[in-house]
Amino acid sequence: MSGAQAWGFTDDRGTELGAAHVPLRVVAYARAGAALLDLGVVPVAVYGSGHDGEGLDPAKSGGLAAAGVPYVGPGRALDEGLLRELRPDVIVDVTYDGKSPYALDEALAERLGVPLVALSVGSEFALPAILGRFAALAETLGADPAADGEAARELAAAEAALRGVAAGSALAVLALSGAGPEQVHLARPQAWPELAHLAGLGVRLLDPGPGPGANWLTGDWARGVELRPGLVLFDEREHATPPYELPAGTRLTPWSPETPPSPAAYARFFRVLAEALA
Repeated sequence: MSGAQAWGFTDDRGTELGAAHVPLRVVAYARAGAALLDLGVVPVAVYGSGHDGEGLDPAKSGGLAAAGVPYVGPGRALDEGLLRELRPDVIVDVTYDGKSPYALDEALAERLGVPLVALSVGSEFALPAILGRFAALAETLGADPAADGEAARELAAAEAALRGVAAGSALAVLALSGAGPEQVHLARPQAWPELAHLAGLGVRLLDPGPGPGANWLTGDWARGVELRPGLVLFDEREHATPPYELPAGTRLTPWSPETPPSPAAYARFFRVLAEALA
């Protein structure tokens, strides 16, 4: 694409965004930026969420560090002057509620006069639809559709391998996020697009049962033990804690609830899970 072309995109809040030329300088939330990098769009910088500190969390950053993309700190505490110095043409965030960006104050982008794209990663979309939306945005930013097609084939191969392994596995899988020795958040599979997708591939995901919380059921570690998982997907983000109490012999596999929404990132995760289930 030529930088002289006009640009337009409607994000998942239904906001119609436009610019006089195709954005060349992209600043993004780390998870979104890592996905765009996989899809062929290199951000000029990325920022974190309220969970993040001065360093970039490897669990959500994909290949950003290796590509030399700088991290500028948590989005809600982002210095306006620093953001101006980056001279972004567009800012890309995610949204969980379809109404507001997750990691950046929308007013900041408005003061800079920069379009802010918010793409949904919530449960209202299935995983293929989420991946499709990031691919569509990347194409408007100049990504090569042929490269996306190759990544999609890699993902399909990883899904096929996982489906085959899951069909022959009796292991029950529990996804969780540790919150210290006294507390754990147990994931409700249908509230997470990637977990719901795993269930569709035949993975036997455990539901923690009734109780408060839309995405997680929060309780003590004994609640997780009662479910008798054979394999635990544990939250590997830096703010989460390792598993403290699980049944003897339980297999452990890292999982990021903020895996970059790209075919390449999910292909990697599905291959790791297939090996753990085998």
